[in-house]
Amino acid sequence: IIELGESKMVTIRKEMIGAIPLLHVVEEKKLNSKLPLVIFIHGFESIKERNVQYAYMLADKGYRVVLPDALYHGERAEGEISSVNFWKVTLITLHELSLIKDEFVKRGLVEDNRIGVAGTSMGAIVTLGAMTQYNWIRTGVSLMGTPSYVEFAKYQLHLMEQQGAKLSYTKEQIEEQLALLRPYDVTERIDQFESRPLMFWHGAKDPVVPYQQAYGFYEQLQDKYKKENVPLTFI
Repeated sequence: IIELGESKMVTIRKEMIGAIPLLHVVEEKKLNSKLPLVIFIHGFESIKERNVQYAYMLADKGYRVVLPDALYHGERAEGEISSVNFWKVTLITLHELSLIKDEFVKRGLVEDNRIGVAGTSMGAIVTLGAMTQYNWIRTGVSLMGTPSYVEFAKYQLHLMEQQGAKLSYTKEQIEEQLALLRPYDVTERIDQFESRPLMFWHGAKDPVVPYQQAYGFYEQLQDKYKKENVPLTFI
């Protein structure tokens, strides 16, 4: 429990939802109240505890925050994680968001229609992909992510080839993998993207996730968001 002056304390609780370990961060006196919910997802090769500072700041503002460990990470680690598993982890984490949301709604702890998802790097990629699948996500924050699943996967393959890695996939297998990612790639059907408050934060010199993919998406959304008067920010 973290004390915030005499009258306010933020509590950090370790919980399990199915096979998903998570930290549940909320102001102590509001533990059983209906609050807006934020699910915050860590990056690849990271752990939930590294984002507790975000959860603390949000809890101080009256939010309930949940920080899950992704497959093969943190309490779910099974030895050293391979970059080959990046998209497997991404898609499984994306689908686990629904399990987490359902559990907190079932407990009566979520204020109606006030659920946001945010994440760093892989977590941001999960966030943007999840917004193509779940209309219960009412706001999203991408910290160093990309909505361009297919383009980013191709970029990853290109980097691996540049680094001298020998790919064991045939062209047909690569196309099959890209086909699995397309349903989550909003850049291939921007006109179907529902306008919801969205914020991007990205470094222009990011060597891992190119900012141009997210910025191009942001530019394409601007007219629609202005017309519908929905907040959209790129920092």
